[in-house]
Amino acid sequence: MADDHPTVRAGIRALLRLFPNTRLVAEASNGKEALRAVEREKPDIVLMDISMPEMDGLAAAAEIQKRFPRVKVIIFSSEAPSAHVKKAVQAGVAGYLLKNLIEELEPALKAVASGKTYFSTAISHALLQPHMVRETNDNLLTPRQQEILRLIARGYSTKEIADRLNISVKTAQTHRTQLMKRLDIHEIAGLVRYAIRNGYATSEK
Repeated sequence: MADDHPTVRAGIRALLRLFPNTRLVAEASNGKEALRAVEREKPDIVLMDISMPEMDGLAAAAEIQKRFPRVKVIIFSSEAPSAHVKKAVQAGVAGYLLKNLIEELEPALKAVASGKTYFSTAISHALLQPHMVRETNDNLLTPRQQEILRLIARGYSTKEIADRLNISVKTAQTHRTQLMKRLDIHEIAGLVRYAIRNGYATSEK
């Protein structure tokens, strides 16, 4: 558990003792301490606040996911501005909880421990906003795949895409295949619907 407020840590510590099959192995008051604790203890889950000195929780979460991909991070914060939610998703966190919804802590821990994700309802709603969906998907696709998707949505054939991007038809086909695999969509009509729904059909970026 990483939080810079001792009283918050004390309250969570007392709560965690009530949860079956849960053991708190380390506490940290900033992101750097959290990293050292993860390296030392190799926990299953890290419960991470965002606003902390030395290194904030989002930076620490990203570093943990990079260095210790098996460790699951749950952001536990009093606020959830879209910028924080976006960065948390980009960092690969397994959950995001709001501190005023403490009753969600136990189900969140159970879900993440079983390999699932858990986001508070308010966070889930934020993730479903069109601009958040678009920003999240931009990080799912490579710039080239985004470019291919935009051209497919505008009705360009594989040959036309190849000519427009100055690549071979075979390379264009490969990009399209990789795009379909990444999105788990296996027909052109599905790609077009996806592009329209997520704003790629009109974007010139």
